[in-house]
Amino acid sequence: MSAKYIIHVLCLVVILGGIEGRNEVEYSVTNTASTTAGGVRFSNEVGADYAKQALKSATQFAWRVLQENALGDRKRVQKVSLIVEEMDGVAYATNNEIHLSARYVGSYSGNVKKEITGVLFHEMTHIWQWNGNGQTPGGLIEGIADFVRLKAGYAPSHWVKQGQGQRWDQGYDVTAYFLDYCNTLKSGFVAQLNKKMRDGYSSQYFVQLLGKNVDQLWNDYKAKYAN
Repeated sequence: MSAKYIIHVLCLVVILGGIEGRNEVEYSVTNTASTTAGGVRFSNEVGADYAKQALKSATQFAWRVLQENALGDRKRVQKVSLIVEEMDGVAYATNNEIHLSARYVGSYSGNVKKEITGVLFHEMTHIWQWNGNGQTPGGLIEGIADFVRLKAGYAPSHWVKQGQGQRWDQGYDVTAYFLDYCNTLKSGFVAQLNKKMRDGYSSQYFVQLLGKNVDQLWNDYKAKYAN
């Protein structure tokens, strides 16, 4: 085996190692409300180690659902931080951070571990999805995040039923179920829609992918579940 060949192999290993390294996402969990009732419940019933694993699983699942298979398809995110804190609401994602309400954790009635796992799947989708450079309707953004949560099997019992809702872009569970319907018309529809929103947004994306405008699709969806 020639020295030149060995050097070539070693260079290839270094290059592949670098690519793999860039593919790794670091996760951290910080409980800033550890002395509150919700913070204590988070520690006891969810835990930082489990939450970190849930973040990793949510990333892998979101990549699969959104078909972000190649490294170049994805956003360049090196670290995602979960911060449990005293605040109103449930959770939000910003600047590759997920902020989770300790008050929500403390007040939730039921299996809080499963609920928070679903919340993390939703918020992690926000980290990875495209938003049309800010042009995509907020209801669609939230609907895609809940669509990923739905496909992961973490749809909570308080969600609306299929076919309910006033508008296709109402957001969250309403839009998630509508997108799930659209996905049955064309496998991978949500992933293709997300890819189109990498640089911008147009309601014509629905026509391009499904052959009908979004209002027609919404009417068809409502009609399917009318009875």
